[in-house]
Amino acid sequence: MSVKRFDLTGKRALVTGGTHGLGMAIATGLAEAGATIIVNDRFPEKLETARKEYGEKGITVHTYVLDVTDEDAVTHAIPRIEKEAGPIDILVNNAGIIKRVPILEMKADEFREVLDVDLTGPFIMSKAVAAGMIKRGHGKIINMCSMMSELGRDTVSAYASAKGGLKMLTRSMATEWAKHNIQINGIGPGYFATAQTAPIRVDGHPFNDFIINRTPAGRWGNPEDLAGTAIFLASSASDFVNGVVVYVDGGILATIGKPMNE
Repeated sequence: MSVKRFDLTGKRALVTGGTHGLGMAIATGLAEAGATIIVNDRFPEKLETARKEYGEKGITVHTYVLDVTDEDAVTHAIPRIEKEAGPIDILVNNAGIIKRVPILEMKADEFREVLDVDLTGPFIMSKAVAAGMIKRGHGKIINMCSMMSELGRDTVSAYASAKGGLKMLTRSMATEWAKHNIQINGIGPGYFATAQTAPIRVDGHPFNDFIINRTPAGRWGNPEDLAGTAIFLASSASDFVNGVVVYVDGGILATIGKPMNE
């Protein structure tokens, strides 16, 4: 297969919440493959910090203050973004939140908030961007799913419900939009080394030990490990791949785990 199949030169990619962490790693990878990057966030200060960080990497980004859960705002913003930055060829629905609260202690409003950002947000963004993709006859949508799209875990009922729903939304969008030459797929990250996980990645921390032992690869993922999968799903190399979730987890979902005495 020609390397050119993975070339994103001339493409424009909107990465929601691409101001830090895994979103920034994915956006950086897409930029290195040639794409023009657009990121949004609810907070202007986060966008300003992100703009500087991208600049240090030699990447120029278009930034917009936009809440993915506000349908009216998104509906009006997408035409403006496409007028200023160009038609959106690639949408990465990365913006998300998590609340770690036991089910019996979680309030319904907290549960709804997680679903609103992690599931309804991708629905709103995809609908707004797909309208232009359909007219142009091509497009790529990548939904950031999770291992929690497949597994449950204590205290993350809302997050797991949203990510499980996002997996099915991915399949539903593929079912409706594949005929328009739009590919909609998901990425399901495992446990990654980010600023947020730094406090629990120290040697001897119970959760760090658990992840190292639970992951066949024997390590946490590096944010850059997601870039290759994102480039593949954003490029013409994946033109006949639709409605799937690619789990980038070091093999966690492939195994029941190690025996206790091993």
